[in-house]
Amino acid sequence: MTAPATLHERILDWYDDHARDLPWREPSASAWSVMVSEFMLQQTPVARVLPVHEAWLERWPTPAALAAEPSGEAVRAWGRLGYPRRALRLHAAAQAIVERHGGEVPSAYDALRALPGVGDYTAAAIAAFAFRARHVVLDTNVRRVFARVLGGTELPTPSVTKAERELGASVLPEDPETAATWSVAVMELGALVCTAAKPGCARCPVGDRCAWQAAGRPAYDGPVRRPQAWAGTDRQCRGRLLAVLRESTGPVHRSALDAVWPDPVQRERALAGLLEDRLAVQVGPDTFTLPG
Repeated sequence: MTAPATLHERILDWYDDHARDLPWREPSASAWSVMVSEFMLQQTPVARVLPVHEAWLERWPTPAALAAEPSGEAVRAWGRLGYPRRALRLHAAAQAIVERHGGEVPSAYDALRALPGVGDYTAAAIAAFAFRARHVVLDTNVRRVFARVLGGTELPTPSVTKAERELGASVLPEDPETAATWSVAVMELGALVCTAAKPGCARCPVGDRCAWQAAGRPAYDGPVRRPQAWAGTDRQCRGRLLAVLRESTGPVHRSALDAVWPDPVQRERALAGLLEDRLAVQVGPDTFTLPG
């Protein structure tokens, strides 16, 4: 394996020259800004997150500001980012931060991990990026870079493995500040150069040290990865129904929901799912609204 020091120098130098200017990376960015970005960036491109993140921080600059509002307002402000349960989880996390931590985003991994909606990756990312702590941060982009450069495979396994964590720890710089920058630099390399499709190997700062490149770029031969369908799915139906609720300032009659999706069986199933997930509430025999 290539010496970690070589990887550090090349990737960190590349990051200095190519890092995108993102608000949650600014030196003045609050821990809350970083936390909001991590929730929003899950399965959502940066370009779609930027305007929503800006509007969110303008309206709710602190966890306490969000916690004081009904959870339905978080869902409304989430807009079309997708996976709206993230909005409910972020709202619940804000309430927990107020109740447990005096309104300040905690810096310790264990305290972050105990917040609603915060898993291993999110806790490590907030600790590293907001507080410059030394943690292994393994998102999809980082895992892909490590799989190729260090493991010689095109793509990582569907789920994070113990071996991946150990590999990530083995190349993590010892200095916490450098480790935090390293984590975001590898993430950026995966987002901009070492992409899932059509990787820019000629532009990669460690292309000549990449095990996958040296092996002739063998095709992925692991478990089949099926792209998620959208058109005609229950997810699309839920999105249409939720959009009607978001855009209304009061209760919505069932007829308005009927108008946006023709299949009554699928529509009722999707509506039942929204109610079960507490993304919607029934306030009358045939009227619905966002949670209060």
